[in-house]
Amino acid sequence: MRALLVVNPAATTTSARTRDVLIHALASEMKLEAVTTEYRGHARDLGRRAAEADDIDLVVALGGDGTVNEVVNGLLHAGPDPDRLPGLAVVPGGSTNVFARALGLPNDAVEATGALLDALRERRARTVSLGLASGTPGTEDEAVPERWFTFCAGFGFDASVIGRVEQQRERGKRSTHALYLRQVVRQFLGEPNRRRGTITLERPGEDPVEDLVLSIICNTSPWTYLGNRPVYASPDASFETALDVLGLSRLSAPAVARYATQLLTSTPERGPHGKHALTLHDLTDFTLHSKVPLPLQMDGDHLGLRTSVTFTGVRRALRVIV
Repeated sequence: MRALLVVNPAATTTSARTRDVLIHALASEMKLEAVTTEYRGHARDLGRRAAEADDIDLVVALGGDGTVNEVVNGLLHAGPDPDRLPGLAVVPGGSTNVFARALGLPNDAVEATGALLDALRERRARTVSLGLASGTPGTEDEAVPERWFTFCAGFGFDASVIGRVEQQRERGKRSTHALYLRQVVRQFLGEPNRRRGTITLERPGEDPVEDLVLSIICNTSPWTYLGNRPVYASPDASFETALDVLGLSRLSAPAVARYATQLLTSTPERGPHGKHALTLHDLTDFTLHSKVPLPLQMDGDHLGLRTSVTFTGVRRALRVIV
């Protein structure tokens, strides 16, 4: 087997020495080319190179969810084809590693490497669904390039939180769960549309749902982790179905307290629910419009402001070694 290892040198939970050990372990089992990313988007370019090559069987992403997302977008730049494209393997190196953990991989890079080698020896793989976001035809965002996401996207409040976190990281702050929680509080206090939302959800054959303040799109469950605690925004979401949506139409102080408690105590059987909560399961096509530009995030990466985004859930999009 010939494999390309994409290494993010800024991965927060692996040292240079650990990465060297992992590279040697993988190289002992396959013909390995290791490339260290040097700029934003480099992992995407490497994934595309692997997709266009005739002799690469596997791409291994060593990094966090952002690195994985870039590799996936490179692999699928011409569309999904799990029978032809190289498989994907993940060695978690970020602070949260939602995609890897949702696949059942250990959150420790060394243990995950051992699990990967076992999976390769035993020829274990699964084909997972992915989400695709694109600019909506006929809107000012129609020319925005489409982008794949592996576990979640968000339009509105949660994307604003991620934007705040990225600003803090650019100022030298470490990416911690405490940092995220502080930015949630600050975004809530400054949220201009928390009592009447600006988002409308449209889907074929159904009446539109208007005045949403928050919209979270899940491709799997859990939605994220707080340390070792999984958080389930859409418990029914899975890599075998299309996309799930959690929408909230109010973010008053009592509503935030209620839904935050429900998220923190969520389980695989029960997530947020109530009068102001919208939950939809296994959607293949829908669009979110906003009366004002709102931030968009995918797999924890802030992508700027949008007024309209069209989402597609694609089953059996990518072969993953697990």
